[in-house]
Amino acid sequence: MLANLTDFDLRLIRVFLAVVDARGLTAAQAALNVGQSTISTQLASLETRLGFRLCERGRGGFKLTAKGERFAMSARRLLMATNTFCAEAANMDRQLVGELNLGLIGHTPFSQNARISDAIARFRQRDQAVRFNIQIRSPGELEEQVLNGKVDIAIGYFWHRVPSLDYTSLFIERQYAYCGARHALFGRAAHADQPGDVGAAEAAACEWAWRSYPLPEAQHSTHERNVTAIADNMEAVALLILSGHHLGYLPVHFAKPYVDGGLLRAVNPSALRYDVTFHMVTRRMTNAGDIQRAFIEDLRAVHLNEVEREDPANA
Repeated sequence: MLANLTDFDLRLIRVFLAVVDARGLTAAQAALNVGQSTISTQLASLETRLGFRLCERGRGGFKLTAKGERFAMSARRLLMATNTFCAEAANMDRQLVGELNLGLIGHTPFSQNARISDAIARFRQRDQAVRFNIQIRSPGELEEQVLNGKVDIAIGYFWHRVPSLDYTSLFIERQYAYCGARHALFGRAAHADQPGDVGAAEAAACEWAWRSYPLPEAQHSTHERNVTAIADNMEAVALLILSGHHLGYLPVHFAKPYVDGGLLRAVNPSALRYDVTFHMVTRRMTNAGDIQRAFIEDLRAVHLNEVEREDPANA
């Protein structure tokens, strides 16, 4: 039974995992730079220390036992934790050390992804040793994960306002109502330099594809009875619109490739449109750590700089 873990045990564990990864002692020789007999002796020593057999090896080939498979998984977790500890210890003198968990919704405009990248680049210039974890989730999932601490900062469109969370406006996304090439309105919809002549009332009488989550800015586009399809993401809404049976709203940047390909047209851009405000969501700042506060500062800085560059008064 392995009661106390020593440096020698760690070396034996690394040998064992090298054999597992190579799927045999013979193949592991090159990676370990030792002979097969030495590897076999090391495996036997580890098995003696553990008190059970890890693998079958011999003329019948290499195969892990059931306990060997479980031990391999545990051993990988051990070495990963050891490597993380060593990295953190080596950087302990840095001002910011740890992890930052970011959550984003899918299909954020390219320009905004570039700003987030700028914020990361700005943050990396600090005295830090921080590992970034980034995940893509739906708005509702992101709010839940911010609440339970799995995500430090989330960026997206949020229709709720959870009292224990802070919402900071970052940018605005424009959305138009679109129709597909098979739709009866397609020939009269806006294209090139033509604004189109489809009236809002005429469009409202058509069948629509709607989001499964609230879009209060667009509720007056049609009556609920005309909403004959529901989808929980933009890709699904686009498929419904492309079918030619539904109108629906899409972000301008998301619809652009379809518009350029002649598959979609904005129905009435001057009337059937709305703006979505994207927010940065965090737990109450009194609970924020130094890493989170630093990245928020960098994220605000890049958005402020962008606004200043876009402001005609600064030209």
